[in-house]
Order: sequence, then structure tokens, then C-alpha cells
Amino acid sequence: MTVTILFLGPLRDAAGEESRAVPAPLDWTGLIGAVGTDIAQQLADDRVNIACGGRVLADKTSLQAKDGDEVALLPPVSGG
Repeated sequence: MTVTILFLGPLRDAAGEESRAVPAPLDWTGLIGAVGTDIAQQLADDRVNIACGGRVLADKTSLQAKDGDEVALLPPVSGG
């Protein structure tokens, strides 16, 4: 029973990996503990979003990932 955390963009560089499997279920507190201090600090930024099961969460602290879910960490997108 696992949840897959997907690290996208610069968060992938910070994590040193594209994804990480962690035990299910996974909530906000568990996510913060699973990603490490550097990424946890970035997740505190309001511009970083979280998607669970393909849906972006309006309130990322409401994360409730179940077995088989993918949790994508979405850094801010810059444009020009």
C-alpha cells in the first residue's frame, strides 16, 4: 500500500529523483515528513500547489492520499 509522490520542475532537482513511493495513507503532515526539509520549506510557499489523483487541491493541507494515488508537487510556472 503506497502513494507515489511526483516531483516536478525545480522540485525534482531539489529531491534528486522524479518520484518517491511512501506508505499509504498520506496526509499533509506525512507529506512534509516524507519530502525532507528543503522541499518542505518550498511547499510552504503559496505558489506551490499539490495535486492528488489528478486534481489540484484548493487547500493543500487537506491532502488525504489513499493507496495507489499519485501526489504531484507543482512548482510555480514562470512565463514570458
